[in-house]
Amino acid sequence: MQKKFNAIILLAVVLVVMIALFIIIQLNVNTLGYVLPSRLRKVAAILLVGAAIGVSSLIFQTVTENHLLTPSIIGLDAVYLFIQTILIFVFGTFSAVLVNAYVNFFISVILMVLFTLGLFKLVFKKNVSVYFILLFGMVMGTCFQSLSSFMHMVMNPDDFLMLQDRMFASFNTVNSSLLGICAVIIVAMLLLVYKKRHELDVLSLGKVHALNLGIDLDQLTRSMLLIVAVLVSVSTALVGPITFLGIIVCNVTYQFMKTFEHRLLIPATIAISAITLMVGQMLTQYLFDGNTEITIMINFAGGLYFIYLLFKEGAHD
Repeated sequence: MQKKFNAIILLAVVLVVMIALFIIIQLNVNTLGYVLPSRLRKVAAILLVGAAIGVSSLIFQTVTENHLLTPSIIGLDAVYLFIQTILIFVFGTFSAVLVNAYVNFFISVILMVLFTLGLFKLVFKKNVSVYFILLFGMVMGTCFQSLSSFMHMVMNPDDFLMLQDRMFASFNTVNSSLLGICAVIIVAMLLLVYKKRHELDVLSLGKVHALNLGIDLDQLTRSMLLIVAVLVSVSTALVGPITFLGIIVCNVTYQFMKTFEHRLLIPATIAISAITLMVGQMLTQYLFDGNTEITIMINFAGGLYFIYLLFKEGAHD
């Protein structure tokens, strides 16, 4: 057990080092007043988004008893883009719905939470196969992408240019006024998850064992899926969609920690998720000079890793 705590401490040290490097690399004293607050804002956003996506994916995999699924895989990113497309298409670029960051943020979060809860209620109403969940999510995602693409073809070019900025996750344009709200929501959700860590440990043994050990499975599943919906919606509304981040960080955490205890998995997942985003942001900002998006790199690496996991699971079967 001491080795696992040491592993978490090691991850924390690596994360602190990465944050320090990110802040001091190419730091110009003459522009310190502008550059330093900008980088600190990016660090805060990375920590919040990393925690939200990592923990939500961890919970989702525990509930579904499958390490191949994350909330983003089942179409939530496509829903976010569809919501943004609808808002721009209907209200226009200069509408208060889009100009006011708070209005756009809360509309996006509320609609995504409602859609997610509706999807979860439909899919988990019966004991369906994991492959059905994956297929259903892919079909829903394709449907929303098709509707979005149709509106892209007929909308005003100026509106489409604004929409393009929302198609990729970016920590460069994070609204600092939203960080406080997101921090309160995400920290509250993480505390609720940590409070249920022992029940999640039992659930990871399997639903039959959880029922035999007295876990209220329906209540736990509903509450955890609600938390997942809030975490994913808030993080996506803050920076944009990052589809495969959850797949990467959760499976790396399982391999690194080699435990089922969520009191250890939760902080390890947060650290690994933040480190992954920090590395991606540093590559984007310093190596590629901002000419690419962090989403592209993470989704490329995550897509390859997802294919590897599919073949690995198939080989075990």
